[in-house]
Amino acid sequence: MKIDRLTLSALAGVALLAACGGERNQASGGEERDLSLAPAESIAPMGDIPAAQPQRPEPPRAQQPAVPRTTGQTAPPQRQPEAAPRTQPAPLSLAEGTVIELWAADTLTSRHNKKGDEVRAVLPAALKDSRGREVIPEGAIFIGTITDIAPAESPGGEGRIVLAFDRVEFGGRTYPVSARVEDLGTYMKGRGITAGDAAKVGAGAVVGGVAGRIIGRNTKGAVIGAAAGAAAGAGIAAATRDIDIILPAGALVKLVLTAPFVREAGS
Repeated sequence: MKIDRLTLSALAGVALLAACGGERNQASGGEERDLSLAPAESIAPMGDIPAAQPQRPEPPRAQQPAVPRTTGQTAPPQRQPEAAPRTQPAPLSLAEGTVIELWAADTLTSRHNKKGDEVRAVLPAALKDSRGREVIPEGAIFIGTITDIAPAESPGGEGRIVLAFDRVEFGGRTYPVSARVEDLGTYMKGRGITAGDAAKVGAGAVVGGVAGRIIGRNTKGAVIGAAAGAAAGAGIAAATRDIDIILPAGALVKLVLTAPFVREAGS
């Protein structure tokens, strides 16, 4: 077979390349490298099975710091924060010299009442401190006693009634109070002719009758003397009859504190 020059040149080139490749394989230890790419996996759905949805990665959970434990010992308790101290509210109080106006709960009279009897008076409006807080509520009952009482001994005279209050009641509790009575809404009233006054009139008539008989030496003079004596006896009775002092229910009873009144807030 006749081979032309071009074919020979091609064969010589192939032989040269093969020789170079053999030398390169020997230099690399004779290992052959597979440079082919791996086939890509198909994500196309197969048949009627839906493709799997990609899952979102969950955020990492915060890990609690581990409490170191020592063999045979328990972990120390955690210290709780201290609560802020509670401030106690200031006590409710009324200053010494505070004026308190009350209403008498019952009628008092020198004709029926006596020393040592209990007396009561009602507070018509609440008493408040300088900060506007209610100290003694409306309707509180002030309680005391009659320390002296007497009628006037004659018309135009003055009877006397003296009261002392030492406690007050409200909210189911009783509190001590120190106060003096500044004023009382009293008035005077005559008793009229009593049995004692009638005796005075009769005694005057007897004395007048005796005097008339002695002076006139007859019955007519005795009658005139008796009439005059009776008139004189009536005048004596009117001049000496008792005039009662009366404190009616609802009348003013004015007190003045002689010491501060204090009670705890909320009590």
